[in-house]
Amino acid sequence: MKIDVVMPKMGESINEGTLIKWHKKKGDKVERDEIIFEISTDKVDTEIPSPEEGILSEIKVYENETVEVDTVVAIIETEGNGTAEDSSDSEPAEDEQEETPSTTQVGGELVDIPMPKMGESVMEGTIIKWHKEVGDKVDLDEIIFEISTDKVDTEVPSPSAGTMAEILIGENETVEVNTIVARLSTSGGIVKPKAQPKKEGPKQEAAREEKPAPAADKKVASGGSNLLLDAPEPGRFYSPLVMNIAQKEGVSQDELNRVKGTGNSGRVSKKDILAYVEARNSGGLAVGTQKSQSTPKQSSGKTVIPASEQFKPSFEAGNGIELIPMDNIRQRIMYHMVNSRDTSVHVTAVLEVDMTKIHNFIKANKAKYIENEGVKLTYMAFVAHAVIKALKEYPMLNASIDEKNIAVKKFINLGIAVAVEPNGLIVPNIKSADEKNIKGLARSVVDLSERARTKKLMPEDIMDGTFTITNYGVFGSLFGTPIINQPEVGILGVGAVTKKPVVVEVDGTDTIAIKPMMYLSLSHDHRLVDGMLGGKFLSFIKESLENFDASVI
Repeated sequence: MKIDVVMPKMGESINEGTLIKWHKKKGDKVERDEIIFEISTDKVDTEIPSPEEGILSEIKVYENETVEVDTVVAIIETEGNGTAEDSSDSEPAEDEQEETPSTTQVGGELVDIPMPKMGESVMEGTIIKWHKEVGDKVDLDEIIFEISTDKVDTEVPSPSAGTMAEILIGENETVEVNTIVARLSTSGGIVKPKAQPKKEGPKQEAAREEKPAPAADKKVASGGSNLLLDAPEPGRFYSPLVMNIAQKEGVSQDELNRVKGTGNSGRVSKKDILAYVEARNSGGLAVGTQKSQSTPKQSSGKTVIPASEQFKPSFEAGNGIELIPMDNIRQRIMYHMVNSRDTSVHVTAVLEVDMTKIHNFIKANKAKYIENEGVKLTYMAFVAHAVIKALKEYPMLNASIDEKNIAVKKFINLGIAVAVEPNGLIVPNIKSADEKNIKGLARSVVDLSERARTKKLMPEDIMDGTFTITNYGVFGSLFGTPIINQPEVGILGVGAVTKKPVVVEVDGTDTIAIKPMMYLSLSHDHRLVDGMLGGKFLSFIKESLENFDASVI
């Protein structure tokens, strides 16, 4: 008799589980209530016992696979004559003989390690460091390499225990998601068998050789207009992989701006740039000459510099000059900054804030909060709390521009810009920041900063931000003009708190006092936020900070 072993439901809100280890192999005898596998869920990790005594006849779900609750993960064959249902299961004997075995007993089996997908819109990743070499022993969940993507830099753990058998992608190489980057020789466990390709007969092979080129290739060869946009789109973001291909193939920036993207939001993918290069090299496309030829005829009075010349480096290595190639992070920052500059109409307003009340509160209570609650009080938490109050009062600063619509967000995900050594920047955000008090915000700021600097951020940590704060004052700067983090419409810059003489009125008489003062600078997108709205928003923050109430902490 066959008994289905299912993924158990470990709680009311648990809808799936991950099978992390099999304690038995196909063909093993199992006792009733003997542990046969382990699972991991959002709530708990636990061992699962056998529901019956018998033989483990089939394993359907493999180690490190996640399936929904009540999915059949294995079948146990119990002793006995069985039922009519059992006999009906055994009727199609021929089909069962042809079926691929569902499991492989591993003894040094190779496990493919792919480039992981770190977000819905992330299509590729760059390996920035290998922590293991070929021949090294690897434990389950041990960090084996680090990757950098458009969304986040993170460490990737091993999916199984074993020995590093092969490294296929080297450091600083960029590949698409799901590309196999390494192979691991396992010392045990259960893995999926690799499907063997069906052998084709001589007639099938001959037919395949004589098969004419697909229609898509003919279209490319005959003109390939479907590969080009009607007009160039400067300022688009291009991934390092696309830029590397363009550079190797001699594709100028002007040409690249005309390549039609089929990726997410019209983004140019590896497939798009390769299709363009193939069509151009085959003579099916003019190399952007139609647009470029008409350019000099414009009576602008300006000298037109060809794009290919604009992007040539001005320096050569040697004679006291060292050329250092930009890493993936630096390139992404560069493209995002240029894109923001070309998208938003930046306007910056500056105010000076008297931080006396907050300064004195931190000075008097800093040690107490660290000792009693493990919270480190900094100016950033108080500024964040004031910003959240201002966003509730002026929700147009918590919005984005969607073509001719204004997308006003009813939630506040507050971005905190974090400098990453040696030369990088990332903006994780505090989700539902409006639900936290000052202590909660202080904890979140410390948590995000530590995880950003140790590469422990997840893609969701840097997605769906609504407004950003950047604290350049931590490096001693008094004020600056920050660049808006797209697609937001505002960013607040926080300067250093410094003691300085200021004029204050005491009993109707002006006098000079020494006070801890701080500059705040608000860069806002003038397409949506006018000077009046920006000024009111900034003044509201100033008043909240200067009139700080200790009861809200």
